[in-house]
Amino acid sequence: MNSSIQVAIQGAKGSFHDIVSRLYFGNDIEILPCDTFKESIDLVRKNPTIVGAIAIENTIAGSLLQNYNLIKDSDLRIFGEHKLRIKHSLVALDGQDITNIREVHSHHMALLQCEQFLSEHPHIQLVESDDTAKSAYEIATKKQFGIAGICHADTAKQFGLKILAEGIETNKHNFTRFLMVAHKDKVEKMVQQEQCNKASLVFSLPHEQGSLSKVLTVLSCYHINLTKIQSLPIIGQEWEYLFYIDLSFENYLRYTQAVDAIRPLIRNIKILGEYSEGEQTI
Repeated sequence: MNSSIQVAIQGAKGSFHDIVSRLYFGNDIEILPCDTFKESIDLVRKNPTIVGAIAIENTIAGSLLQNYNLIKDSDLRIFGEHKLRIKHSLVALDGQDITNIREVHSHHMALLQCEQFLSEHPHIQLVESDDTAKSAYEIATKKQFGIAGICHADTAKQFGLKILAEGIETNKHNFTRFLMVAHKDKVEKMVQQEQCNKASLVFSLPHEQGSLSKVLTVLSCYHINLTKIQSLPIIGQEWEYLFYIDLSFENYLRYTQAVDAIRPLIRNIKILGEYSEGEQTI
């Protein structure tokens, strides 16, 4: 990738968003840290030269529901994905062990993913923060004794923290899927349609019996594999939902024919992106 590429992420340098961005784009990038997912998406939306990396689901904690709507409402396009194995460590200032720790500070998702380990230490109070790496940074710079963080082992080393326990995530098959997003014009220059084998779409359905079943039947007839479906309520329209789906396919033409075939059955379809299935880093 070009060394001038700028990547907007939620979180600080050393966060999992930082790690996955370097795995996807290479090390010669400029990370643009943001406090929230919305801020990172807005940064990409306002500047066509910037791309973004945004977490969308985790194998333990589930989907980050708000991020689906952030991508849809931004009019950005998905152009890639990466599945990162999430490895968590309990870290603190040197000279301490776990018996000295009163609080653990980390992102709520990290706390959830380490629930079993943390339950074995009930004397420790859990404190949610904005970001795993930011928590580690504050412990290091503010010399916060008695406080531990949960982050990647490399992040701990970056800030000079001691690893009290490594591999504390409950499930060793703990992966987070990240999406790469950019302006439509930029994506069209980076992605070749004939190389795409995956797509993300969003649509609504008529409020009638069997409407979703009809759509799934058509996709099956075209040999399109539905790899994910997520429904979110439409605000202000009681009992109506948006359906976010991921499709995988072997033939791009057959995929486009399938999309055309379901159009009469659905409402307000929007193609969020067409891309190649991402790698999985263990």
